[in-house]
Amino acid sequence: MPHGLIAFLIHWAVLTLLLWVASHVFKGISYSSPGALWVAALLLGLVNAIVRPILILLTLPLTVVTLGLFLLVINALMLMLVSAVVKGFEVKGFWTALAASLFIAVLSFFLDAALWGGGTLTVTHGGNWI
Repeated sequence: MPHGLIAFLIHWAVLTLLLWVASHVFKGISYSSPGALWVAALLLGLVNAIVRPILILLTLPLTVVTLGLFLLVINALMLMLVSAVVKGFEVKGFWTALAASLFIAVLSFFLDAALWGGGTLTVTHGGNWI
């Protein structure tokens, strides 16, 4: 698994690709130029790394009560925040953001597993995890 700058660049490229795919799947997502898409992906990565954990901590009781479903709302809000900040990248409406954020999260999970090996768990006869 690559470390440092290479890993960052791969994650950025994957997120850009996922935003591009989402813009073709959902009518409510558009971008004016490839540059806007790259900037949106970069900002979404930063927002997910910095703002999202703070929001998760602040809304922890609500997240627990909803059995984690409120995390979908937080993801949608992160996408809407990026849309509000990046000129040329637009997400029209909360429901589009919610569906797109779920779509991006699922695809990201599978792409990350494919790219980084997605370690599997194996149980031996003795019940020990390997």
